[in-house]
Amino acid sequence: MSFSFTARLPLSRHAVDRDHETRSRPGLFDELWADAGTRVLVLWRGSVLLAPAAGSADAPRILLLEPQTVPESTVQVYLGRSLAEDAAEPVGTRLVAAVLGDEAAHALEPRPEAWASLRTLATELSDRDAGLFTEALGLANWHVSHPHCPRCGAATTVESAGWSRLCPVDGGQVFPRTDPAVIVLITDADDRILLGSNALWENNRYSLLAGFVEPGESLEAAVIREMFEESGLRVTDPVYLGSQPWPFPASIMFGFTARLADGQSPGGLLPDGEEILDLRWFSRDELRASGASIILPGRSSIARAIIEAWLGEPIDFGPDQVHGWR
Repeated sequence: MSFSFTARLPLSRHAVDRDHETRSRPGLFDELWADAGTRVLVLWRGSVLLAPAAGSADAPRILLLEPQTVPESTVQVYLGRSLAEDAAEPVGTRLVAAVLGDEAAHALEPRPEAWASLRTLATELSDRDAGLFTEALGLANWHVSHPHCPRCGAATTVESAGWSRLCPVDGGQVFPRTDPAVIVLITDADDRILLGSNALWENNRYSLLAGFVEPGESLEAAVIREMFEESGLRVTDPVYLGSQPWPFPASIMFGFTARLADGQSPGGLLPDGEEILDLRWFSRDELRASGASIILPGRSSIARAIIEAWLGEPIDFGPDQVHGWR
């Protein structure tokens, strides 16, 4: 069975050279703001501004502003150089993210419909815009959650064009962090898959089981531990499929398959009752027949891509879901 689904992962796409050597250049933002060719992505509460559509059939594009049109921002991050030949900007265009406060965002664009979230846009954006939005959002979320030194609590200052923060007390640097998590398609001897319903979701929403990797733990060990903790089932033979960043706020999802261990009954389901409230096995025909009775993962998630790869076709039945990492 083939799980060729990597190209379907919308947040793993990219067409930006992150140009890390330029980040440490003194006076970089003065240089970028003086360059009329620089383009700025503006973020407000996790959303970006969209460019006006020329026609109803046009795919959405992120609006990239000229530096002089950008209002005062709370954080600026140098994102790199565009590699996209089909973008409105030429190859090599230098790109910056600017995080806006409420007042500045409203002054720039007061219409809520002009702003859009990554979850809702991910599958419609170009490779360049999808990767750019993912990169910018991950860094913006990190700055919001890490304003102080983890050692002494002092307020840190932004360094390296937004890619690190410096403690003024001990001179220590703090760098962006990404939390690894595994997400797993479990199959039994009949090639059915196991889906679970999370306590935070609607009671008819189902997805793959997932969990964070613990310190000192391999991805494969996390697969086996997390699946047992959430389902009560022993699995074996974890096989890596691919990964997708999930900046909500700071994760990367590692997709795996695993099979039910020999001697383990599929009927031995034991949801933990705290995170997972219900577990169900689905054959392909049962999943197709479920229709609108269950909500499956959104199109931007790696869970959706893994399930569609197992199903052998796109999921075009039932309501779509844009929330959650699964």
